[in-house]
Amino acid sequence: MTDTRRQLLEMGYKNPVLLLHPLGGYTKEDDVPLHWRMKQHEKVLEDGVLDPETTVLSIFPSPMHYAGPTEVQWHAKARINAGANFYIVGRDPAGMSHPLEKRDLYDADHGKKVLSMAPGLERLNILPFKVAAYDKTKNGMAFFDPSRPQDFIFISGTKMRTLAKTKESPPDGFMCPGGWKVLVEYYDSLDQAENG
Repeated sequence: MTDTRRQLLEMGYKNPVLLLHPLGGYTKEDDVPLHWRMKQHEKVLEDGVLDPETTVLSIFPSPMHYAGPTEVQWHAKARINAGANFYIVGRDPAGMSHPLEKRDLYDADHGKKVLSMAPGLERLNILPFKVAAYDKTKNGMAFFDPSRPQDFIFISGTKMRTLAKTKESPPDGFMCPGGWKVLVEYYDSLDQAENG
């Protein structure tokens, strides 16, 4: 999102406003609940990762259907209705596993391709998501550079949740400290509930 704001400023927009719009409806059982995700987003703003003066934090009251490219269209159309002119499309948005084989049902860029052809979305400017990873040479997140893959660590959501559950810290610069603390507190609360 920070890079998107930079791109929009370079395009000549005077003061682009970002919409941080997490899903507020049903998600998978092992996903972090909305209440805790909102705390994390608040820390992202408090810690200055995103500027609170130019970022609107609002709940998108939709469940996650895990419907692949169809869901990507729904998310994009809903954001148009919220006033968005630009939309960041990530890799494998709302992905689905193949029912029989150990692979994803859709190509990782399928959502982006579908949005570029979807009727009713012509006025939405699609911003491609660049793959980010932890850059060991910069001690922080950066866009992946395929010319030096040895310098990058990909930390999946599963790996991140495992680190938080076991109270291990990710590399410095992976996530803002306040956001990481919230994630660890969430998993602590699960342990406390299980142990009475």
